[in-house]
Amino acid sequence: MTKAAHARFDIPEAGIARLTIDRPDRLGAYTPQMCAEILDAVRTVRLDDAIRVLILTGTGRGFCTGGDVSPDAGFDEHTRHQIGRARELREDSHAVVAALCKLDKPVLCAVNGIAVNGGLAFALCCDIRIVAASARLGSTSTRTGLLPDEGGAWLFPRIMGYDKAYRMVALSELYDAQTARELGLATEVVDDDELERRTLELARSLAAGPPLALRAVKSMMRRAMESTLDASLGDAQQAVLWVGPSADAQEGKAAFLEKRPPRFSGS
Repeated sequence: MTKAAHARFDIPEAGIARLTIDRPDRLGAYTPQMCAEILDAVRTVRLDDAIRVLILTGTGRGFCTGGDVSPDAGFDEHTRHQIGRARELREDSHAVVAALCKLDKPVLCAVNGIAVNGGLAFALCCDIRIVAASARLGSTSTRTGLLPDEGGAWLFPRIMGYDKAYRMVALSELYDAQTARELGLATEVVDDDELERRTLELARSLAAGPPLALRAVKSMMRRAMESTLDASLGDAQQAVLWVGPSADAQEGKAAFLEKRPPRFSGS
């Protein structure tokens, strides 16, 4: 019998892919199956030049609350030994975090509900986070003696700053959407019934942009967060040599001179 998908992948509009965490009964808690489905979807987006933007979202009251700890989640076989736990992290949540962070196309996260622990880490891998007003974001792992081991220890301080990230984790704090925006966890907060519309609006704008330039900008900025100024300037030189001669760059110049919207082809 085929298992029901834990993450659904679809193309709502040309150039836009959507990946929906679909476990509303478990508040979006991830399983090994879900992680595999997310990885398959990200691979599809990476390899398909027709897809220019990815939206990551959830269903119901939860975006994702981290790993599913229930007995039927599929983790038991892997977690009987410390080596098994390390393998589970590497192959499941860690693989998802790495894949989302390394995807060189724009990724929007529409946070529909609670996003904590590994779920918050997944959201922070995305470039822009549109958060529903009723959503709650935070880290509660230490409440049960656990750790932000799904990428949070790397992501949280980079987004929030060390002191705020440490406080959130050490005190197991959960924030409302507006507070999350003030802390940098949310890019924008919208009414719940505006979440899908606003996210698609931004996705359309990104999909209409120059794909090569947007991919280069993302790669440059991601690398710059971990490199020196000289290394970042070197990356800029290389990116200009790649993007500058492109048909899109020529189209952009022509459209500007002709006072018309550009039509970018990704070539």
